[in-house]
Amino acid sequence: MKFYNRESELDELKRIQNLSLSDFSRMTVVTGRRRIGKTSLVMKSVENTPTVYLFVGRKNEATLCAEFVPLITSSLNAFVPEGIQSFRSLFQYLMELATQRSFNLVIDEFQEFYNINESVFSDMQNIWDSYRKRTHMNLIVSGSVYSLMQKIFQNSKEPLFGRADNIIKLSAFDITTLKEIMRDYYPEYTNDDLLALYTFTGGIPKYIELFCDSGRLHVDGMIEFMVRDNSSFTEEGKNLLIEEFGKNYATYFSILSAISGGINTQPKIESALGDKSIGGQLKRLIEDYQIIVRQRPVFSKEGTQAVRYEIQDNFIRFWFNYFDRYRSLIEIKNFHGLRNIIKTDYLTYSGKMLERWFKQKLAESMQFREIGSWWEPKNEQNEIDIVALKLEKNQAFVAEVKRQKKNFKPDLFAAKVEHLKHKVMAKYNIETGFLSLEDM
Repeated sequence: MKFYNRESELDELKRIQNLSLSDFSRMTVVTGRRRIGKTSLVMKSVENTPTVYLFVGRKNEATLCAEFVPLITSSLNAFVPEGIQSFRSLFQYLMELATQRSFNLVIDEFQEFYNINESVFSDMQNIWDSYRKRTHMNLIVSGSVYSLMQKIFQNSKEPLFGRADNIIKLSAFDITTLKEIMRDYYPEYTNDDLLALYTFTGGIPKYIELFCDSGRLHVDGMIEFMVRDNSSFTEEGKNLLIEEFGKNYATYFSILSAISGGINTQPKIESALGDKSIGGQLKRLIEDYQIIVRQRPVFSKEGTQAVRYEIQDNFIRFWFNYFDRYRSLIEIKNFHGLRNIIKTDYLTYSGKMLERWFKQKLAESMQFREIGSWWEPKNEQNEIDIVALKLEKNQAFVAEVKRQKKNFKPDLFAAKVEHLKHKVMAKYNIETGFLSLEDM
């Protein structure tokens, strides 16, 4: 798949590179979940300039250094002394080299040094502080375990805190890019196909690339490609999250499984987990891992009890709904059965994702200051799918979302809007709308 989007990130990386190579060394951190395209972006930014790329695998430190030495030699056409067995010595050598010449140093999966030798971070800090102002190195470090990368560079107790000149967090592709990809690889796509791509991938580049390379960009084709023997999708959610959560992942998985299945308030989740207290885990899932978000009705106050939890990542949400929930079918290789379940559920499941699509579309329009939903804790019949407050004072857009326009009930919706206005939006001029597949 060709390189899409990322113009602003590329511009920023190029700007820092120019400063590093002409002025003095800078350090950039690139973070984001696995498969988001960090390495592709970084390597695109350093094209046609001298670059050392080092991937930190989970190996013995001396073994890693032995692998790094020939890479440095060939990338920079430079002599590297034999027998270097510590990353501290190797990094000091590279900084010494950067006093004489300018180059990029890319260290991928940087957080793995936690598992190899944690003192690498303090060693690097001392060396960086000593050499930075008299060298010309563009240092870029990237990592997929977001919680660890955040700890390394944003925890004030860590040695590399404050050393990064910039931290770039990559997000999934936006809606405009998804449409561009569909036009390039499947020009005859329908809006349902576009919604399916969004539902199954959430705009994560690697998953999209797999569908593009296989030529599976219609709804049924995507489901068949994901649900088959030896599919990379079946274990992806587990592999992705165990790296974040570590050995104590079971409770986190249970919480995410409950939320994906519609059990989305703290009391209901705790009840589903056998009355286990989960306040601490919910807090970490929001603040440290940034996997779930706390949703409140628009206009509600901070301490409201009307709180719902939602998985932010479309793929993780989908994975827990089907690959985790129906693990027994995968174990006995009954992929036909699982495909049928997903296809049968698809109309209902994608309807909820269509609501998420339109909220994202409104957000990307830059015309709103707050976008959410509205409901009453004790009367969910009055729930409204989208309440979006415009930048202009007392202006709002309120909408209902259905896959098909024929399913709208205008009189019922008008009554809901009138109730909403009476409750919390008396001063607002409200524009209303019905949004369906046709409006994507």
